[in-house]
Amino acid sequence: MRPNALTVFRWELRKLRFQKRTYLGLGAAALVPLIFVTALALSSGQPHDVAFGRELRDTGLAVPFVILLFGSIWMFPLITALVAGDIVASEDQNGTLKTILTRSLGRGQIFTGKLLAAALYAIVAIALSGTVAVVAGSLLSGFNGLTTLSGSHVSAGHGLLLVYSSLIVYLIPILTVACIGLMLSAITRNSAAAIVGTLMISLLIQLIGVLPGLGALHPYLLSTQFNAWQGLLRSPADWQPIVRAAWVCALYALPATAVAYLTFLRRDVAGG
Repeated sequence: MRPNALTVFRWELRKLRFQKRTYLGLGAAALVPLIFVTALALSSGQPHDVAFGRELRDTGLAVPFVILLFGSIWMFPLITALVAGDIVASEDQNGTLKTILTRSLGRGQIFTGKLLAAALYAIVAIALSGTVAVVAGSLLSGFNGLTTLSGSHVSAGHGLLLVYSSLIVYLIPILTVACIGLMLSAITRNSAAAIVGTLMISLLIQLIGVLPGLGALHPYLLSTQFNAWQGLLRSPADWQPIVRAAWVCALYALPATAVAYLTFLRRDVAGG
């Protein structure tokens, strides 16, 4: 069977297994919820001014939601950028891109495989963080029902479903960050510049959202879409922010992916 994009995808996953940045990001995704729950266990207070803060002592299912609220600012974009910003640039820095392009594969197939690997890494990181948060939180506060943002109480099973559904919705803007990281990785040919640049773009967009006089832009900022998952925590579920997140994120992700693809397609490696 001839090599294809899935072949590249498997190659990239093997390479990620042996890269320190892979475990650095996944380690942070698992460690932050553990640190948060440990700090909660050692303290007597709780964050009353944040959504689900009052639920932290009553159910472990509140922990992943609080982590999502805090993690959207810098943690998850940074974890995503660690791989997305490196996955193309590292080939230039290590001098391996020319070797890859001599294989029986088109550049489009190579690019697709790298894109899929970066996306899967982001998915695993978010799923790992959410799962650790649920387990650690439940060990501390119990696996009990949850009070939604609308004030209605749901069972523990329903609450767990809401946790993972919220993580799926949260992946919409996170995968967009991965596309931006991939674009910068292809353009800059430098892993550090791409990783820092991805994080700076994410933080800059969030800064624009808090500037006075720019309220009209708020629904269309990427940073706003990080809160779309909260629509699931209402009774009945509010799908409007989720639908908006899908098409707004597409406005960011599709051009970024197109630029990354065209840059990779036109890459001159004749010089080595």
